[in-house]
Amino acid sequence: MIYASDLDQTLIYSVRSMGMDVDLSVMQPAETYKERIISYISIATLQQLQRVAQQITFVPVTTRTLDQYARIHIFQNNVIPQYAITSNGANILVNGVVDQAWHEQILADVYAKSAPAAEALAIFHSVSDPSWIVAEHFWESTFYSIVVDRELMPLDTVLALQPQLESLGWGMSVQGRKVYLVPFPVSKNRAITEVKQRVGASKVIASGDSILDRGLLDIADYSIAPAHGELYRESVAEPALRHYSFTSKAGIFAADEILQYVVATLDTEGKVSYES
Repeated sequence: MIYASDLDQTLIYSVRSMGMDVDLSVMQPAETYKERIISYISIATLQQLQRVAQQITFVPVTTRTLDQYARIHIFQNNVIPQYAITSNGANILVNGVVDQAWHEQILADVYAKSAPAAEALAIFHSVSDPSWIVAEHFWESTFYSIVVDRELMPLDTVLALQPQLESLGWGMSVQGRKVYLVPFPVSKNRAITEVKQRVGASKVIASGDSILDRGLLDIADYSIAPAHGELYRESVAEPALRHYSFTSKAGIFAADEILQYVVATLDTEGKVSYES
């Protein structure tokens, strides 16, 4: 089996995204940038994750770029995955090394199946305003992340762009202070399907909180999402779209529930049995 999980606001959290006042004594730093701790994981979550990774293949699956993923030191010191997926699926790392053939195939498919990146950005800029755009980045010649002021950005107006973007072969996700524009060939589900074939796994357990995680959760045999983020808000607004299990807690302690779900699933599958 494989346990594939999104990272930010699923397993690791910044102080801003924890969602509550948290005693940092029950947290462990997960990521350091410029000598400053910028994200944490709960000690209970990390301990369970270590146990799970000893039994089955654990695959971090993130929209972070290669450099941003490399800052997460728990995946160098505490849980060292054989496979990791970055850049929303544009990169597969094998023992920390980028699979160049995979990346080149993804770029070729983006070129063949999606409109040029400039066209997708032009759709976004048809409604954007400099007053709420903080920064724009085009990462690894693949996708955009746009930092915005959420209080000023007209969310409904931005979300209404989705049909136009989809007609160009691009998707959009609003996560906290960032808007992502991602071409369809770049997907977490496509990358995890590749890893599943490589390791010969029969089933996948998945967790994630955003629209960019939807495909990953949809192809998994067992799926869970935290009670926050895009998928949860969508499920509240339209209960008929509630296709996954959700945690009872929001914020960083949702990750504890997610790992409890993973352990219970492995127990049900007869893969592992130990006390929580």
